[in-house]
Amino acid sequence: MNIEHTKTKEVIKWFEEISKIPRCSKKEEQICNWLVDWAKDNNFEVETDEVMNVLIRVPGTKGYENSPIVVFQGHVDMVCEKTPESNHDFSKDAIKLKYEDGWLTADGTSLGADNGIALAMAMAMALDKELPHGPLELLFTVDEETGLTGANALQPGFIKGKLLINLDSEDEGVFTVGCAGGKDTHVSIPMNFENNLSGYSQYKLKASGMKGGHSGIDINIGKANALRILARAMVAMTNGGIDLHIADVKGGTAHNAIPRDSYAILYLKDEDLSKANEILAKSQEAFRIEFGTVDPNVTLSIDSSKEDFAKSMTKESTAKTINLMLTFHHGVAAMSTDIADLVETSNNFAEIKIKDNEVQILTSQRSSVVSRLEELTSRIEAIGLISGGTAQSGGGYPPWQPNMDSKLLAKSVALYKKMYDKEPVIEVIHAGLECGIIGDKNDGMDMISIGPDLKYPHCPDEKVRVEAIGKVWDFVAELLKELK
Repeated sequence: MNIEHTKTKEVIKWFEEISKIPRCSKKEEQICNWLVDWAKDNNFEVETDEVMNVLIRVPGTKGYENSPIVVFQGHVDMVCEKTPESNHDFSKDAIKLKYEDGWLTADGTSLGADNGIALAMAMAMALDKELPHGPLELLFTVDEETGLTGANALQPGFIKGKLLINLDSEDEGVFTVGCAGGKDTHVSIPMNFENNLSGYSQYKLKASGMKGGHSGIDINIGKANALRILARAMVAMTNGGIDLHIADVKGGTAHNAIPRDSYAILYLKDEDLSKANEILAKSQEAFRIEFGTVDPNVTLSIDSSKEDFAKSMTKESTAKTINLMLTFHHGVAAMSTDIADLVETSNNFAEIKIKDNEVQILTSQRSSVVSRLEELTSRIEAIGLISGGTAQSGGGYPPWQPNMDSKLLAKSVALYKKMYDKEPVIEVIHAGLECGIIGDKNDGMDMISIGPDLKYPHCPDEKVRVEAIGKVWDFVAELLKELK
């Protein structure tokens, strides 16, 4: 792809380097060490904290030495998703980048522009000898995607700046000034297993072909959840007179990714296979109509399984598991009564697996209203408890309450209008950002979140618009000049 914007070339050059380094959530040691080495190689002051958050200090340029410190903030980790046919090993393989119609994407995996683009842009700006700016602090946090661990571990005073530009938003020309809070819940419910019944054979039922996506940004689109589709397929089979027993069930990969694929290892009679295929074909047709253009490729299949399970669930535990999969809420729970078209509260039915004879379920709740977040979390915990299991919720993270009187916002809006002759969009989002936590830990922070156009994060369709990278660069470069 021919890229004319020279600064965009610099950003992508650093993004290419970042994409060579493994950085799945909770496995960020290599990328953090690389960033520390990069800072030292360029004679920047650098420090890390106990969880390996990286802070790089860049001196102001001539004439800007005494300007306010500006914090560029992003997270080092990425959601590691791949297509079923991909052989990519996230622990060692570089992300394979490719260009398609003006977009940068990856080959069979998530791209990691969420939030590698933030790192690359901040690094390129720090090295740009032509860019006037005050002192900069590059704050790169760990483990944002699985619970904002890095932001939660920040100590007050770790950063000195009071102006923060978060580079984790996903629409150029949009200034984000608030976001939802969130909390995850783990539910574990014991099940009864028995020796496999005589005359039954093992089959693998798969629900696949769904798009998935970000559980905050995409939750209102109505995409299919592979765990719910799998449960509904099993209901259709049992309603059709098929006696099935679950030996294993698995689906979902991350708390903030809508599940795209799932499967169940089932024991059923060989003579029921033909009927099962008929039922699944009808269910698949119904699902494709139901989800229309949003998820048109919902696919159900059942084939002989080579996996060896000595036991499967009793009939009662099989029914209980299916009913649980139907019971957990997925999708929008409430829309905001204050901001038009904003999802206020939602839940992502994120993961299911069997371990130690227990069905283990992970859900991820979000809300911009703390009391609604607590209420939805309590309901989910109640399902686990009344089912004879346990439920444990994490501490979560607070919502970022918008400050419409922000001086940084006012300056940014005026500048954007001057540069592009149009008003930027100011929004509050349902996804989680680290700004709320950082603001809680550092009094007096003035913050906005921006970024280039990024589509389909947290899944293999993720892509970033190349032209938008340059527009964000140009805007931030001008903003830095005005923050003197």
